Amino acid sequence: MSIQGLDVSEFQGNIDWTQVKNAGYRFAMVRAGYGFSTLDQTFRQNIAECNRIGMPAGAYWFCYAISPETAVQEADACIDAISPYRIEYPVCYDIEQASVNYAAQNGVTITPDLAERIVKAFCNRVEERGYFAMYYSNQDFLNAYLPWEMAHRYALWYAFYDKRYDGIDCGIWQYTNTGSVPGISGNVDLDISFDDYAAIIREGGFNHLNDTPTPPPTDYITYVVQPGDTLSEIAERYGTTYQALAALNGISNPDLIYAGQTIRIPEDSGGSGRYYTIRPGDTLSEIAERFGTTVNALAALNGIRDPNLIYAGTTIRIP
Repeated sequence: MSIQGLDVSEFQGNIDWTQVKNAGYRFAMVRAGYGFSTLDQTFRQNIAECNRIGMPAGAYWFCYAISPETAVQEADACIDAISPYRIEYPVCYDIEQASVNYAAQNGVTITPDLAERIVKAFCNRVEERGYFAMYYSNQDFLNAYLPWEMAHRYALWYAFYDKRYDGIDCGIWQYTNTGSVPGISGNVDLDISFDDYAAIIREGGFNHLNDTPTPPPTDYITYVVQPGDTLSEIAERYGTTYQALAALNGISNPDLIYAGQTIRIPEDSGGSGRYYTIRPGDTLSEIAERFGTTVNALAALNGIRDPNLIYAGTTIRIP
């Protein structure tokens, strides 16, 4: 069995998940965070989008643990982050040379024995909390630090960049970090799953799927936050509430949004009217001419302070 998938983090920026799914990708591994409690900046947006369009998704957490005890803390932070969402693929621990380097900076030498105990501590905690556990690393790290037979106990996500699979016993093979995927700018990690984890997890009763039903599809437009914006001003502009926007976008602090952040706005919140999603290379004057309106009218309607500064991915209202 070979199921085509990909893995993403904040480094991929804003993703059009509908394009990704339409291109034939059948699962995604989404970075939830790293260290003791740091969330990936795009995790909530990515996982919510996967849930919305029905893309089976798992989550991974990058290891900065220096002991089995801190690995358990990282596992708890990961589960706390993912628990509101539907997770249909494994919960994975990403351990690499950067993990070893971080430990060294904090006075801890990661030996093969310690690396094994750290991974086991994370995976065991994930299982204790009812999720399907997996670990990830590349060939060099696995050769140096982790016993290959551990893949018989926990699922292995294996990074080996080559056109031909080398036959290592693993569940998911990450075969390149320079893939090209519709809906994503720049390079993307691409993966093949040799097991149907969505079925395994569903049939095995893992990941609390009965507690997190698939949310109904929601139509929305996107808006890229501009310098000086507040959530309440955006809500007023589109005829909704800041509470609704915060809930839809997983924003825990409505007073904390940042320029360049992409947020979703319920499509029916703006009332009647037309919408246009800005594309790379667009100018406001070109958009105005295309729709038979003026730059000033577009700027006023959409709260654009500088008509020369617009962002690809923003959906604007057309008079």
